[in-house]
Amino acid sequence: MADWQKITGGITAPRGYQAAGITAGLKPSGLPDLALIFSEVEAIAAGVFTTSQVKAACVEYCRQRLQAKQSARAILCNAGQANAATGTQGNLDTLESALAVGQALNIPSESILLASTGVIGQRIKMDALRSGIPKVVAALSQTGSDAAAGAIITTDLVTKSIALETTISDRPVRIGGIAKGSGMIHPNMATMLAFVTCDAVVSPHLWQQMLARAADRSFNSITVDGDTSTNDSLIALANGQSRTPAIIEWGAEAEKLEAMLTAVCQHLAKAIARDGEGATCLIEVEVTGAHDEISARQIAKTIAGSSLVKSAIFGRDPNWGRIAAAAGRAGVPFEQENLQIKLGDFLMLENGQPLQFDRAAASAYLKKASVGAYLQQDTVLISVNVGNGYGVGKAWGCDLSYDYVKINAEYTT
Repeated sequence: MADWQKITGGITAPRGYQAAGITAGLKPSGLPDLALIFSEVEAIAAGVFTTSQVKAACVEYCRQRLQAKQSARAILCNAGQANAATGTQGNLDTLESALAVGQALNIPSESILLASTGVIGQRIKMDALRSGIPKVVAALSQTGSDAAAGAIITTDLVTKSIALETTISDRPVRIGGIAKGSGMIHPNMATMLAFVTCDAVVSPHLWQQMLARAADRSFNSITVDGDTSTNDSLIALANGQSRTPAIIEWGAEAEKLEAMLTAVCQHLAKAIARDGEGATCLIEVEVTGAHDEISARQIAKTIAGSSLVKSAIFGRDPNWGRIAAAAGRAGVPFEQENLQIKLGDFLMLENGQPLQFDRAAASAYLKKASVGAYLQQDTVLISVNVGNGYGVGKAWGCDLSYDYVKINAEYTT
């Protein structure tokens, strides 16, 4: 049983944080498009970013900032323009954005981290941003998490938010998070932004390690369409306002904090996969019996990312052969005679041998998942065993529908 409980408040649930989201005129839709997250004190900062060779200006900016200084006070995120592949001017726009936020908050610009989302190749609308920054600063509130979550989305159908609380040294410790993502989602960061706040006292080195491992077990284990973005960013702040003893080395308290951080990231990651562009259901793949966790996750991610598997699930076709084929091409050695595949409660392959199963009932199971996905009540569960090893890994994805093509064919028009 989890050693924490869900609470309200999202990214402002931890002590000492405020957030805001406003409409600055960056999106042509007129919807909210500028978010700010603010820590009342300097916070330890960690980040995980896209592995793409084509990186947005904000990604390079944050990498450099965190290499020079593992702390921050604020995160500004604009939606509408990715500011990726925008050359020297895009870099200058990023620097100007940080300076403007620093001036508005009366803190050094070095304490500002930045994120952007939107169309690649488009610079930030700086006139709108300049006028929006004082407004978003004025809107900061201890109840501003929902507004911030709504201001970072693009093609998302729903906002994504979570907050959890545990006890460390007899004091409550909280972690909150918001995220956006619906398309261009694939492991090794995927087009997603996620921001996490925490009020624990933790060393910079440990916080970065925790975040990297949490990312591997969450955001790096989801896929919607096999595309990795230029802007993927996961940024986490820990401001110490819980007043708990400092966690400076690995032990029971560090393990508890990392487990809760991972749970927050997994909740947000699954929400992104569930909200995949055109998706009708969430797919969860669990692989057991592998040599180690990394191998198990690799097989799971390959299955979850298979266009043939995703298409079959959209068509409510319990075609386990596509699952077997995806597992076999994952680049992880295993003996075919050990392979077992289950779809929900339907055992389809055992010891490498096909079994009889109720195809109509299995198809009905897939149909049920499509009805309940947005209620987070029904998920397509794929269970695969590849041997007798101790490695267990999970990955999440969604089905591939006609609407995915329509959404992305019309994205810039």
